[in-house]
Parts: sequence; C-alpha cells; structure tokens
Amino acid sequence: MANRLRQDILTMLVPAKSGHPGGSLSAAEIVTVLYFREMRLRPQEPHWSERDRFVLSKGHAAPVLYAALAEKGYFPREELLGLRQTGRMLQGHPDMKKTPGVDMSTGSLGQGLSAANGMALAGKLDKKDYRVYVLLGDGEMAEGQVWEAAMASAHFKLDNLTAILDLNGLQIDGRTDEVMSSAPLPEKWRAFGWHVIEVDGHDVGALQRALAEARTTAGRPTILIAKTVKGKGVSFMENAVGWHGAAPNAEQGQQGLKELREEAVHLG
Repeated sequence: MANRLRQDILTMLVPAKSGHPGGSLSAAEIVTVLYFREMRLRPQEPHWSERDRFVLSKGHAAPVLYAALAEKGYFPREELLGLRQTGRMLQGHPDMKKTPGVDMSTGSLGQGLSAANGMALAGKLDKKDYRVYVLLGDGEMAEGQVWEAAMASAHFKLDNLTAILDLNGLQIDGRTDEVMSSAPLPEKWRAFGWHVIEVDGHDVGALQRALAEARTTAGRPTILIAKTVKGKGVSFMENAVGWHGAAPNAEQGQQGLKELREEAVHLG
C-alpha cells in the first residue's frame, strides 16, 4: 500500500506541475499504517463523531494524505488528477472545508500540534475514546509554537494523543541540522513530559508496534520519532533537497513510476 501511495503521489504531481514530493514520499509508510491498520474510520461517514482524528501538521505533504484518502474511498480516485487546480477539491495544502476526510486545514507550519491538542482535550472532556494523531516535519521543530503545544499536551495528560515526527533531515533551505538544529530531539521531547519512541519510519511492523505501545501509555502523550529518507522510493529524489517542493516533469514522473512499479513486482 505504501508503494501504491507513492505511485499516486507522482501521478498527481506531474499534471499539477507543482507540489512537494520529497516529504510526501518519506511519509508513505507512516500514513499507510495510520489509515490502513491503526485508525478507526468510516470513509462513507467522514464526520462520524467516534472516528480517530488525523492532523497533517506538515501540510505541504498533502499528496500523501490525498492518496490515502482516495485509496480508502473518501472520494473518487479521478480527483487526484485535479491536484492544485482551481475549482477542484484537492488544494495545495489540506482544506477541511473542501476535502472529505480532512480533519484540519493546515499549511502554516507549527500549528498542527495545537489543533491536535484541542481535539484530544475535547475527547477527554466529552468522555470519548477516539484517538488523535498528528504528523510533524523535522524542519517544523524550529517553530516555537510546537514547543508551547508540547508543554500543553503533557500538562493536560493527553494520553489519547500520538505525534509522529517525520525525521528525514531535509527542509526547503537545506539540511535541518544546518538551517536550525533541533537536536537532541528525543531528550527534548522527554524533558517536555512526553513518552518517546524512536522508530524506523519505513518499517511497517515497527511502526505498528510503536503505535500499539502509544495506545497503552497512560498519563502522558507519545511521540514517535520516525527516521525516514526524503524522497523515499524514487532514486533520483532520495536525500535530494531540491525535491522538497519541485514537481517532476512527465519524463521524470515516468522514471519514478517505473522504479516504483518494479519495486511493487519485487514485493509480490
């Protein structure tokens, strides 16, 4: 499924001629495990009150979210070809008013954890058992609001909240450790009162085990610090900062799809 999401990402970015492939491709396994193994959802009833919630704080990675929503049946797959087109439902960043299955409009980095806190706190107050998941980017760690929100998550003992940090090491201007180092991240999140799990962000089994551990952690929120490869699955995009926010042309898209299809055959 992660391979299919990656193919969908390239398929929608080529006609859009703009978008963010690198951080979408790096998060494919994370989003796959959430949407196809972990989260309680009803695609035909997007606003079901008992559903688990997902906030894509790194909103520029919208293509991977849209791919998952289409695969789950929230909207027809043909809509993927309308990415970033005027009058279509799939905006460049997620829009909860336009796209079924989007729980929060995002795009201004640093704000997603605050929104997720609100959802998780509402669940506590309403005595609901839904869980809230938020996917953060590592470049986003330079935003002060993330850390204000992290303090609040721990203060309110939001153990129904799980954050996942896509640690791919690159942001739009270069390496995260050179632009604004946020190391050491595990120690910082622990100091803020979080339960921390370090995990390979491309290992589906490890992600499932980590999310299961998060479900059983009481009294504090959990963050998965997931080590990933920017542009994962497409050889010429992997660990290349230039593919943070540049869409492939038709030839590049075909090359990437060829590689992914070959991998799919290998996976059986």
